[in-house]
Amino acid sequence: MALKDILPGKLGFGAAPLGNMFRDIPEQEALATVNAAWEDGIRYFDTAPFYGAGLAEIRIGAALAGRNRSDYVLSTKVGRLILDEIEDVDARDLGEKGGVFRHGRPNRIVNDYSRDGTLRSIEDSLKRLATSHIDVVFVHDVAQDFYGDEWLSVFESARKGAFRTLDRLRDEGVIKAWGLGVNRVEPIELLLALEEPRPDGFLLAGRYTLLDHARALQRVMPVVAEHELAIVVGGPYSSGALVGGPNFEYAPAPPEILTKVARIKAIADRYRISMKAAGLQFALANPVVAAVIPGASRPGRIAEDRAALQEAIPADFWRELRSEGLVSPAAPLPSPD
Repeated sequence: MALKDILPGKLGFGAAPLGNMFRDIPEQEALATVNAAWEDGIRYFDTAPFYGAGLAEIRIGAALAGRNRSDYVLSTKVGRLILDEIEDVDARDLGEKGGVFRHGRPNRIVNDYSRDGTLRSIEDSLKRLATSHIDVVFVHDVAQDFYGDEWLSVFESARKGAFRTLDRLRDEGVIKAWGLGVNRVEPIELLLALEEPRPDGFLLAGRYTLLDHARALQRVMPVVAEHELAIVVGGPYSSGALVGGPNFEYAPAPPEILTKVARIKAIADRYRISMKAAGLQFALANPVVAAVIPGASRPGRIAEDRAALQEAIPADFWRELRSEGLVSPAAPLPSPD
């Protein structure tokens, strides 16, 4: 089943922050955030074992306990197993973004994209999520940002293991859809160039945002559209940089990004437009994008995201961004209602 036919609405919930990304989030605050999303009408929740070594999955499961399972869509990821062993969180070698979850659980994380690893990962996720089934499974981070020059060999392992296994599970009706969950465009290009197996869609984080979209626009969006698939945009605020945060790509934002943010904000302020509105509406303007899943770790963020989707943005704002070279000439832009 195509991913775009599964997702209930344009706004979903990205659970990475609930894995204690960057900070130690109190349990009640985490659960209240998921409850706020539910009360807002959000019915798509995305998580992963990697987020806090299982912490985000556990919290999503606890927050959704008692809800009618047919009322919401749940996606998680495979590629990493969470073991009962304890390890030094600060010493983990998990790629350039591995350190953002240093406040998560201390359970050992092991990379495993094999068939058996994929099946075990799903079984473990079902237990942590306390659910009967998972709707969508993404193969997590088979890309250079985590594996450097070895990423192609990791991708090949996933092709022989996780890809084929998920393809079979979908055909058997165990899951509804599968794809890649990555922060880079190259794995998506490579998978779509294969004869088989055939994915149902993708989760692309940080690569189709107001701050960074040129490469995805040129190299991924047309191919995804050609295959009649869809993309879920993760990280629409570019790790918070777009909305005034200090980080871009999970690290301190470089000067050129801070300058770009300031230029966009100066224009947005003149039009009295919030940066969240600009970011979310830009991503959703592309017909290939089925949903956006901004992360949240405080209940109040949910209302902000909903308001951002409903905010009226005049066409002149987008035209000015384009004339100033802040938006690619080829990017689809929102049309005012």
